Amino acid sequence: MKIYAVGGAVRDELLGLAVSDRDYVVVGGTPEEMERLGYRPVGKDFPVFLHPETHEEYALARTERKIARGYRGFQIHAAPDVTLEQDLERRDLTINAMARDEDGRLVDPFGGAADLERGQLRHVSPAFVEDPVRILRVARFAARFGFAVAPETMTLIRAMVANGEADALVPERVWQEFSRGLMEGEPALMFAVLAEAGLFEKLLPELGLTFERGRPANDASRRLVRSLECAAAERLGLAARFALLALGAPSPEAVNTLSERLKASGECGDLAVLAQRYADALRRAPSLGAAELLGLLERCDAFRRPERFDELLAVCACADRGDRGWVPIPYPPRAALRRALAAAAGVDAAAIASRSEKSEIAAGVRSARLAAIEKSA
Repeated sequence: MKIYAVGGAVRDELLGLAVSDRDYVVVGGTPEEMERLGYRPVGKDFPVFLHPETHEEYALARTERKIARGYRGFQIHAAPDVTLEQDLERRDLTINAMARDEDGRLVDPFGGAADLERGQLRHVSPAFVEDPVRILRVARFAARFGFAVAPETMTLIRAMVANGEADALVPERVWQEFSRGLMEGEPALMFAVLAEAGLFEKLLPELGLTFERGRPANDASRRLVRSLECAAAERLGLAARFALLALGAPSPEAVNTLSERLKASGECGDLAVLAQRYADALRRAPSLGAAELLGLLERCDAFRRPERFDELLAVCACADRGDRGWVPIPYPPRAALRRALAAAAGVDAAAIASRSEKSEIAAGVRSARLAAIEKSA
């Protein structure tokens, strides 16, 4: 029985990046032998075990054979006679199909190290076409590393979209990969790959974004790229980045449709709708009167959800920078709205309630908040 470190950990070490998770392949082993050594079985679809001390994953070497459409349509064969090269051959990209043995020697049967040097994403074998999720993974890796997709790999990807294999994508898996891509350093590269593949318009038809030769090709696309660059610089979270993407939708209803198609989380969908609905009003905050400011705070649920409101302001700030061109300039509406919220939130609602009739409490609190905003201006 031989054990090899495989996949992302090997790739990231070669790139000089920090490694947080390690995966291992066991060649020549059996489930019975793994359990006898103290490994705990956890795999549902194929034999995966957790190390008794480190709890890292160890999978028995396996092969896969396509028997039906979609990412679940595989027959798995895990046995002691499966070689390391056979296990690596089933992987998506050459940069993910490398291994290190227990002495630290690199095993690279498909040229992954050379592709890392070239900055290229290249498929391992023609079996790449059997799993449509791999299209999204390639796009995500482009966003992570800034690598180009090899021409022969892009040809396969486009064929997968054209022949309907990509139609088997399950929304939950789409969101899993797409959301991770949004959090990478250059998410626009993910969009560019999906656009070249012919998949972008199927996933995001509401947004009117176009990319050509890896670059944004219309004003909406350029604004989005700049705003996402701002989001990355400000280290905004996933909900904020999705909201920036969804700002290009024509209506809150279209945002809901987009969120439902991608199976976005409720947090992401809610913030995106708020941003689409109120971004323009929030940008006008410095010119609004106290009553308009209070109404805007109420509609944005700022008193109950101040953290989300602050996230909403960050979305608007990055959207503003996307419109102007990304430069580190102040965002005056944020200061005006924070000042108004702080003043209104400082009203002692309990004290007003204690001296008012029940039917008058809400009006009394609102009147006091309005006065506080006027005073803070």
